[in-house]
Amino acid sequence: MDIFLNTLQGIAQSSGFAALGSVEGLKYLAMIIIACVLLYLAIVKQFEPLLLLPIAFGMLLANIPVANLNSHAEGSLLYYLYQGVKLGIYPPLIFMGVGAMTDFGPLIANPKSFILGAAAQIGIFMTFFGALALGFTGPEAGAIGIIGGADGPTAIYTTGKLAPHLLGPIAVAAYSYMALVPVIQPPIMKLLTTKKERCIVMEQLRPVSKREKIIFPVVVTIIVSLIVPDSTALIGMLMLGNLMKECGVVERIAKTATNELMNIVTILLGITVGATATADTFLTAQTLFIIVLGVIAFSFGTASGLVFGKIMCWATKGKVNPLIGSAGVSAVPMAARVAQRVGQKENPTNFLLMHAMGPNVAGVIGSAVAAGVLINILTPYVK
Repeated sequence: MDIFLNTLQGIAQSSGFAALGSVEGLKYLAMIIIACVLLYLAIVKQFEPLLLLPIAFGMLLANIPVANLNSHAEGSLLYYLYQGVKLGIYPPLIFMGVGAMTDFGPLIANPKSFILGAAAQIGIFMTFFGALALGFTGPEAGAIGIIGGADGPTAIYTTGKLAPHLLGPIAVAAYSYMALVPVIQPPIMKLLTTKKERCIVMEQLRPVSKREKIIFPVVVTIIVSLIVPDSTALIGMLMLGNLMKECGVVERIAKTATNELMNIVTILLGITVGATATADTFLTAQTLFIIVLGVIAFSFGTASGLVFGKIMCWATKGKVNPLIGSAGVSAVPMAARVAQRVGQKENPTNFLLMHAMGPNVAGVIGSAVAAGVLINILTPYVK
């Protein structure tokens, strides 16, 4: 009987419940609650569920006391899966899937969209300087600033290179704000544009030939990679995916890139990134600053795209609806849909979706280029 009682006592003392009773255990409990809230947002509110759900569950696993199941616990399952993030493998594979699902036609038909996609990246660099002013190191500030690109894989890739210890809070912030695009953007759009501008109906885009769609990813890869070599992994895989889609001779692997491979990598990326968000790294003042700076970065990116949209509207004598500039933040295709929704609310005959897809796709390219620039400049300062 004593042996039985001693065994039960030993099991109880070594369980996670016993660890939750300590002061340190309260931090784990707080993280478990945060993970459950994120699961609620992913499942019930459907905020970027494809990535927020595995991120939240990875966070849950990482904060089970005693289990020692996080991305930095050497020898654990998630430690080995995390190497795909640490070595920069998962985000480029995600980009390949995104490329295979994206139509670059609107961007090719209206090359001026590149200006709007580039303008929306201003938020990245403004937030970078803001983070420096708050005491973050250069690499940390660069990783935080990239949230303004509203591109989750790019944020994860950049953070993995510059500030891996901030991966958890930056990933949560990046995907949370991507999910909140329909909430954050409309007030900024209405503040910076007039009703007359929002009602502008744009001319239909010209048809884009198959030859143009095949040449475009090859040319972009060569030019961007030569200018910003550190962007090659992201841009190259994005363009490879698109080339597979458009060329029409590798339909089977194009479908694999958009379905099986994309889904597998999404699961591995989400759960391992979430598992970096342990109580010690997440429950800090830095995390609060990152969340605040993230929304500032995203808002400035939206605003700068709109401002350049207004400039293009003036330069073309009212032929460009400034709302499409807000889509330059890269959240494909959600930002373009928001531009369409806001424009159609003012003018039911207005159809801006395809026009907004140009800046939207340009924003994906722009955020990858911005990431390459930051990685190139800041890598020597990584400790």
